[in-house]
Amino acid sequence: MSNPPTEYYSAERWQNWIDRIKDEEIDPEDEDSARLLLNLQDDTAIAIAKIVADYDDGELEQEAALAEIEDVREVVLGEVDIEDEEKLILVDGVQTSLVCVFFAAEEYVANGPAEEGTVTDYLGAAADAEAEENLDAALGYAAQAGTLVIDDEELDMGVAEEFEYGLVTEWINGLDSLQSAMSDPEVVEEDED
Repeated sequence: MSNPPTEYYSAERWQNWIDRIKDEEIDPEDEDSARLLLNLQDDTAIAIAKIVADYDDGELEQEAALAEIEDVREVVLGEVDIEDEEKLILVDGVQTSLVCVFFAAEEYVANGPAEEGTVTDYLGAAADAEAEENLDAALGYAAQAGTLVIDDEELDMGVAEEFEYGLVTEWINGLDSLQSAMSDPEVVEEDED
């Protein structure tokens, strides 16, 4: 039961991604740049998916699973040392997308999947709450949607097109990475060109 704390994700792994972003010409309109940012996001989502899967399989106790999620969150949501303003904004976007992934995983481990409603219902409620500038409620609803994604309910990405662009659409982006990670938790190779 005792896992080394870096088994799921490490500060070094995150930093390797950040260094790649620093070193490369990043243009979000360019497919390779977009893929690099998506891989950064997916890589984190995969780590979270593995923690949740190990918890579901009984390999991690609830408290240990929550601690692992917290460890990954501290690494990924920490301040990023990039001087290039544009790159910083892009990484910030990835971090924003992942906020909901962490909350969803914690909610799932602590309380299981949401008992009523669908992914779309919760995301609609999240968008409504965001429109009313109640961001805590918005995140709460989006996290509930995330618990259902973890529980294998389908997230239809078309739903994001119905909402104003904002935090909820960013979070849906993160939940999409989580959905992919739950169905295929293969490690994203850091070295792919």
